[in-house]
Amino acid sequence: MANDPDSKRLLWFVFAGSRGGLNRLKIISSLKEKPLNTNQLAKELGLDYKAIQHHIKVLEKNNLITKVGEKYGVTFFISNFLKVNMETFEKIATKLDKSK
Repeated sequence: MANDPDSKRLLWFVFAGSRGGLNRLKIISSLKEKPLNTNQLAKELGLDYKAIQHHIKVLEKNNLITKVGEKYGVTFFISNFLKVNMETFEKIATKLDKSK
């Protein structure tokens, strides 16, 4: 499953091929360190709460994060799918970091 071309294409699209990819990259990087809720992510990244909500929806839709809890208490984690494809994610993050 790791190095699957479809997974690689999905990760490139979510993080490099669409608007907001860099913010989604920052969200994943924060969630790799520790699980957080939407409000904590907004404060930690200095982004608008509504923007975080949007990016969370995109990441959830693409099976890159999972959530535990309900309503305000929802905490987000990186998904098993992303854990399996972490090497590809790291390569994309490195390439995007160099291109800034």
